[in-house]
Amino acid sequence: MSVAVSIGRKARSEINVVPLIDVLLVLLIIFMVTAPMLSHRIGLDLPQPVPPDRVPPPPEVDPISLRIDARGHLSVNGTPMSAQAAASLLQVEGSLNPQPELRINASGEADYHVVAQVLASARDAGIVRIGFIDSD
Repeated sequence: MSVAVSIGRKARSEINVVPLIDVLLVLLIIFMVTAPMLSHRIGLDLPQPVPPDRVPPPPEVDPISLRIDARGHLSVNGTPMSAQAAASLLQVEGSLNPQPELRINASGEADYHVVAQVLASARDAGIVRIGFIDSD
């Protein structure tokens, strides 16, 4: 019995580049498919801007300042009132044209339920311009 032993031959290790080429070809195909989509334009007919001297200024309307303190008490433009009175005032103001802006100044310690009730009253009144301001 004889055993063949190879002496002096080194094992050759090579980098297999076939998976790299496969990935690069897939990326190339993806970019070739998506590139035409990026250059597709949508036609829009936008209105031409009106010169500022031809636009009438909006009428000045005093905003409604509604304050909610930490105990949940409401005051509208500095006048303390109940939630029902504030809701009826918002109904009247919401029917005006143009509508005033409602600026809510809620204390950080105010109950969320009170703030949500005021927002619901403003929504029911149809007021669309609502802002939150900070007392600082």
